[in-house]
Amino acid sequence: MKYMEDFKREAVRIVLSSGLSRTWVVSDLGIGKSTLAKWIVDYRPDEAGSGQRAHLARENDVSAWRTEFCGRRGKL
Repeated sequence: MKYMEDFKREAVRIVLSSGLSRTWVVSDLGIGKSTLAKWIVDYRPDEAGSGQRAHLARENDVSAWRTEFCGRRGKL
């Protein structure tokens, strides 16, 4: 099932600020624990931003690692 961005952000806000357990939140919202965990990673508010910027930062980290790894093996 595809969820709207607002729904995802609200689920993250609830779990991070309400004091409710993640188990209760996923049960109440009808979503899986791994789904909520991914949304928390993607939408957790932080200094660098959230959502798409966090995703791009992770992709950049992976790209840098691949470049370094491949360079060591002479496959650039």
